[in-house]
Amino acid sequence: MKEIPTKPYVLRALFEWCVDNGYTPHLAVKVDSRTQVPPEYVKGGEITLNVSPNAVHKLQMGNELIEFSARFGGVARQISVPVTNVYALYARETGHGMTFDVEGAKPAVQTKGETESVSANSKPPAALPAPPSSEPPKKPGGGKPTLRRIK
Repeated sequence: MKEIPTKPYVLRALFEWCVDNGYTPHLAVKVDSRTQVPPEYVKGGEITLNVSPNAVHKLQMGNELIEFSARFGGVARQISVPVTNVYALYARETGHGMTFDVEGAKPAVQTKGETESVSANSKPPAALPAPPSSEPPKKPGGGKPTLRRIK
């Protein structure tokens, strides 16, 4: 029998942690032919999705797929994302979360019709945002990272 990967379990746990703490969970996803998302919101072969309970309907985080419906520009869309294509789940407010390796995801080619105008909150992060701090910035090399890569 083939062992089920740990990634879907970790994603569900991180999602629950975000919701329990009042944070807004975001999924960063590599888009390929198996990913069902609005192409006009894909940039650089990636998309970031707000998956908070008040932003999505009928969220199902399975072992193979994450599926839900959500509104994009007022239009309801059915979203389907392979778990293997998720490269991060993090809390928008703090940046705390985890990044993951993406195996077998081939970047989608951006077509002429795709727009570049996506709101700042929906762009995939180049790096996950650092948590806000009231302390003065520290010199490089001294802080603990807030994310951990899972293989």
